[in-house]
Amino acid sequence: MKRRHQRTALALLAAVSTVGSSLTLSSGPAAASGTARIAGTGKVVTGGTPLNARSAPSAGSPRIGTISNGATVSIICRIAGQFISGTVTNTGYWDRLADNGYISDAYVQRGAFPIPKCPAPAAPISAAPLPPVSGTWMLPVAAGLISGFRTTARPAHDGIDLAATRGTPIRAVAAGTVIRMVCNVSRGSCDVDGSPALKGCGWYVEVQHEGNLVTRSCHMVRRPSVTVGQRVPRGAILGYVGTSGSSSGPHLHFEVHAGVPATRENAVEPIAFFRARGLSIR
Repeated sequence: MKRRHQRTALALLAAVSTVGSSLTLSSGPAAASGTARIAGTGKVVTGGTPLNARSAPSAGSPRIGTISNGATVSIICRIAGQFISGTVTNTGYWDRLADNGYISDAYVQRGAFPIPKCPAPAAPISAAPLPPVSGTWMLPVAAGLISGFRTTARPAHDGIDLAATRGTPIRAVAAGTVIRMVCNVSRGSCDVDGSPALKGCGWYVEVQHEGNLVTRSCHMVRRPSVTVGQRVPRGAILGYVGTSGSSSGPHLHFEVHAGVPATRENAVEPIAFFRARGLSIR
C-alpha cells in the first residue's frame, strides 16, 4: 500500500513539473472546471521569448502568466480582440485557454480543428445615479466634463467627454429612433479596450429625435443594447460606458447634431444645447 502511494505521488509531481515548464501563472482566474470542453490543442511559437497570457483578449489587459515557446496549450474557444501581428499569422482573434487566460492566436500553431466562439460576457452594470431630467430631456449620464467641444487642443473633437465609469448605463436623452449601431475602429475589435493609437468611436449608437436632432454615444464597453429601427423612450439604456475604439480610458463621448445624417458640419456644442433645455454639465 505504501509503495502504491509513493508511485501516485511521484506521478503527480511529474505532471505538475511538466505543466510548470510550459505555463507559469503569477495570479488571475482559477483554472477552468472540468466541465469546460476543450476544442483542441496548439503549439506556442514566439521565436524564443515567453508568450504573455492575459486576463482579457488585449495586450493591455493584466498579465496573468507566461507560456514558454514550444509549449502545447489547450484551447476552449476563441474571441475577437486586439489585432496582433505575430510569428504565425496576423489576426484579431484570441484563444481562451483551459485556465481561463487569453493568448493571441497570432502566436499559436494548430491544426484545422474548429474553435467555437466564446460566449459574450455579461455587460457590467454600474450603480450610477439616474442622470438629471428636465422636461422631455435628460443627460445621458450623471458625470462631469473632462474634455470640451472643439477645444484649442482638440479642434476636431466634435463632442464632449464625460467622466462616467466603466459599466455606467448610457441613456437616451429624449425619445427617438435608433438610426445607427456601429463598431467603428481602425483595427481589431470593439469588444476590447481601445487605445489612443487607434482611430474610431468604438461601439456607438445614434438616435434621431424630434426635429431631426441626432445624438451619438461612443466608446461603449460592448455591443449596444439596442438595434437599428428600434423606438426608444427617454431614459432607455442604449449601452454601457467603456473605452472601445480611440480611447485612453473609460468615458462617454457624446455628440449632438442638428441634421440627418450626422456630420461634422451639423455638429453643435452639447453643453449649450443642454443648457437651453434646463440641464447643466460641469
